[in-house]
Amino acid sequence: MHLFSPLKIRDVEIRNRIVVSPMCQYSSDDGFANDWHFVHLGSRAVGGAGLIITEAAAVEPAGRISPADLGIWKDEHIDEIARVVRFLEKHGAVAGIQLAHAGRKASTSVPWAGGRPVGESDGGWSPIFAPSAIAFNEESQTPEALDEGGIERTVRCFVDAARRSLEAGFRVLEIHGAHGYLLNEFLSPLTNKREDQYGGTFENRIRLACELTEAIRRVWPDRFPVFMRLSATDWAEGGWTVEDSIALARRLKSIGVDLIDCSSGGVVPHVRIPVGSGYQVRFAERIKREANILTGAVGMITVAQQADQIIRTEQADLVLLARQMLRDPYWPLHSGRVLGQDVAWAPQYLRARN
Repeated sequence: MHLFSPLKIRDVEIRNRIVVSPMCQYSSDDGFANDWHFVHLGSRAVGGAGLIITEAAAVEPAGRISPADLGIWKDEHIDEIARVVRFLEKHGAVAGIQLAHAGRKASTSVPWAGGRPVGESDGGWSPIFAPSAIAFNEESQTPEALDEGGIERTVRCFVDAARRSLEAGFRVLEIHGAHGYLLNEFLSPLTNKREDQYGGTFENRIRLACELTEAIRRVWPDRFPVFMRLSATDWAEGGWTVEDSIALARRLKSIGVDLIDCSSGGVVPHVRIPVGSGYQVRFAERIKREANILTGAVGMITVAQQADQIIRTEQADLVLLARQMLRDPYWPLHSGRVLGQDVAWAPQYLRARN
């Protein structure tokens, strides 16, 4: 087993273990995919990635990080993103979508405009929603705590988004439960101060993630995988821990999640994270071994030999690359050469292979 070994999950075979990690492009108008997404994602399919997961696609307008987020909250979004999916699949990549709700981190400007909270006059919106009425930081809008009717509505938004994703042709669906967005906010005791059945104990805090997964599984075909991205740890005292992630992963596996995409952090500001080469791989390894579930490793993985070693030593089953894929859309083709693997190039590019 190595970086270029295929991996079959349910009825979906991924041609290698290289995944384009979800990366927000902040390039949509009213949630619609456009030529930027077609070229950005399409070039990575031609570049040889096995699985390409879209950036976070908002399941409702209030769940966007910024006004420029990709969306899947209405049927009109389907046609444009389906065009992208057809190209990815035609060029050998499996198409995946990440469904997301930003929670209390919603209604901000795009990063290159500062990434700060914005009001309605600048394209923002109010209210924003969270498990508890606690702002992310001193600049942020204070969210409204979702009541149980709001939670039920949010679950319906995810389910409707899953149905649209299926209609668009996606074969992998990832639920975003990381980085301080809505589901992560319910999981973490730092952001979930509820006193009802969705707060307090570990069992209560994971309730929404489990209910949402079960609801999605009722509309997402058994033949197609479901992933969940988790922040394996909050990196903060009193927060969510790796042990919590292992326990949740066991539960998620029993209700239809096939792989845990192991990231970390983001739920509270001003946290010191020891960022470095492969700094989150150990989380993927622990969750894989202790929860007996497939995992994906992500975070500062840049070199072919490093990625290959993660797969060969069974620290994870997939390797997700973000920044490195922005630097080099053809990283899989170049890595195949470095590792001595016979990787298929698009015929239009064969003259550049040697």
